[in-house]
Amino acid sequence: MTEIESAVLVFILLLAATGLGAMVRPLLPEEHKAQETVQLIQLLVGMLVTFAALVLGLLTASAKTIFDTTNNDVRSYATSIIELDRAMRDYGSDLDHARALLRSYTAAAIASTWPHEPRPPGNDYPNVEPSKKDEDLASSTLGAMLSRGQHEVRMLQPHDAYHHALAAESAARFEQLIALRWKLIEEAHGSISYPFDRILVGWLLIIFLCFGLIAPRNALSLVTIMLGALSIASAVLVILDLDTPFTGPIMIGSQPMRDALAYQSR
Repeated sequence: MTEIESAVLVFILLLAATGLGAMVRPLLPEEHKAQETVQLIQLLVGMLVTFAALVLGLLTASAKTIFDTTNNDVRSYATSIIELDRAMRDYGSDLDHARALLRSYTAAAIASTWPHEPRPPGNDYPNVEPSKKDEDLASSTLGAMLSRGQHEVRMLQPHDAYHHALAAESAARFEQLIALRWKLIEEAHGSISYPFDRILVGWLLIIFLCFGLIAPRNALSLVTIMLGALSIASAVLVILDLDTPFTGPIMIGSQPMRDALAYQSR
């Protein structure tokens, strides 16, 4: 289920809970509609609203932190690609094929991770089909390209101290690049606990059920409750979208990777 579908489902469930409360209200005995009972319900709603607001705020802050961290890691990843390409370029023609592999990897990673953006120029990179999940980030095809390039660097036989230093630098930067890639793969899966997420939705359903029990039957109450449900659903959308930084309407931009590709193509 996508982030938008989840938000729409939450919106529908909240309205359904309100409707259920409005339907049950006329069926209740008169003693259940006493002022003391209404005050008790209002106290319960106030308590749950406080809990829900606190949890929504914490989830939003956590999701925003994850998004910002991943965005910074993408920039670091692009910088690592540039630094690795520079080291291999300085080494000389022995690493031309490894540089071509790295460039093809960068172009294929851009095309598969941001499939709705223009594809990088050229046709010298594999067409990795993007998946509906985050599995395209961990594509075995892309991983194999990096492994081949790393193997070529490790097989170098430098003939002087200068090239020996460049070979060691290239090998170290390849290790760093692969480590950053796996870090991005892990961050792409998000960190929200879905059982906890469902508990939060359960609290919200109870709140809107109580709204249906105590709200007066007029157009203003209906519009107010609908706007409240829409606000809650939009907050859920933002949280889920920030928690999955490579999918949904709010995505990390591809510009750092495109800048790295442009540097490699010089």
